[in-house]
Amino acid sequence: MGKHFKVTSGLLGLKTDLVRAVDGVSLTVNRGETLGLVGESGCGKSTLAKCVMGLDSLSAGRIVFQGRDVADWPEKELRRKMQMIFQDPYSSLNPRQKIGSIIREGLDIHAIGTRAQRRARVEELLGLVGLRPEHGSRYPHEFSGGQRQRVAVARTLALNPDLIVCDEPVSALDVSVQAQILRLLKSLQTRLDLTYVFISHDLSVVSHIADRVAVMYLGRIMEFAPAATLFATPRHPYTEALLSAVLTPDPTRRTERIPLHGELPSPMNPPDGCPFHPRCPKAFDRCPKERPELREVAPDVQVACWLS
Repeated sequence: MGKHFKVTSGLLGLKTDLVRAVDGVSLTVNRGETLGLVGESGCGKSTLAKCVMGLDSLSAGRIVFQGRDVADWPEKELRRKMQMIFQDPYSSLNPRQKIGSIIREGLDIHAIGTRAQRRARVEELLGLVGLRPEHGSRYPHEFSGGQRQRVAVARTLALNPDLIVCDEPVSALDVSVQAQILRLLKSLQTRLDLTYVFISHDLSVVSHIADRVAVMYLGRIMEFAPAATLFATPRHPYTEALLSAVLTPDPTRRTERIPLHGELPSPMNPPDGCPFHPRCPKAFDRCPKERPELREVAPDVQVACWLS
């Protein structure tokens, strides 16, 4: 699948460039698993998330959910099946609404149950995410960041979705609170048979929750493998560089940092050949000339690199 944006420039706006935010991505998410999507800021992760949710239309390809093209789903029905947890738990909650009203909003829109049943459902959801029933009468500013993200999770669960897209759901939280939210998400997944697409730039976070991981760079997938395999034996130079930057709490385990020189290239003018070759410490003559396609190099492991 692909998502491209047209950008006009020039005095009269006659020059048109194309931003390839998502370019030739192909992924499969299995029911009940967590697919981790990692990469630097600007690589297209959030754009991909919006396309999966049906919030952005694709420029090429299609997204199939439960056997049907996402574009063919009625929007109201799709919203009951898919939900999203956003990065900032404060800006994603209406500051003028009480917590109970925020969580109940989806139930009201879809006219699910009676008023009493909706109130009972809100209390059930608050308990499910580790909050108390009386918290429903408070406003978002009365809570900590971790508590607000618990509210966001409760709102997401209100309609019993099958797929939840988590767009950097813990990056705005302290490390100790991150661990609490990750444990909550894993517990809810086991209890409710949920499927997650978990987007993050932090590989240490992804290692705690993902079953499989896709590494994204400049709108393309560089490596796709089971989480345990990817963290133990990364095969793409970009994955190796990202893992070398992960801090470890064990002072006796020191890893050599692999520096990436230069900035992420513009998606309006991507480099020829492999998109990573201008920054790759292992690039050779073939890399600037031919673009490697994502191909299977081991069971369940796909890599887009000539060295593999």
